[in-house]
Amino acid sequence: MQKLTNKEEEIMHILWALEKAFVKEVLAEIKDEKPHYNTLSTIIRNLEEKEYVAYNAYGKTHQYYPIISKEAYKKRFMTTAIENYFNSSYKNMVSFFAKEEKISVNELKEIIDLIENKK
Repeated sequence: MQKLTNKEEEIMHILWALEKAFVKEVLAEIKDEKPHYNTLSTIIRNLEEKEYVAYNAYGKTHQYYPIISKEAYKKRFMTTAIENYFNSSYKNMVSFFAKEEKISVNELKEIIDLIENKK
């Protein structure tokens, strides 16, 4: 699975939400600075080359849909982040968020319960 640019990832989130869409429908969903239609079309074709999306052709128009699930992408993204930033240690990751006060004691207890009940 190839790494996505920030803009490609933004487009994938839109496609995951819409499930299938024409370029103009994707463009309508972009909240911030909207790229030119041709630029967006190029980004989506790049996603196709990277094998994240496929399309159905309707004459000269293409309707795109994701072929990589959001779950599969999230798993790969998180695994890579943990490897690159936390030395492949989930403990280091959780410790980081605890020190940054991004996770509460109650949330940590819920995580512990999940781990204990999974066994």
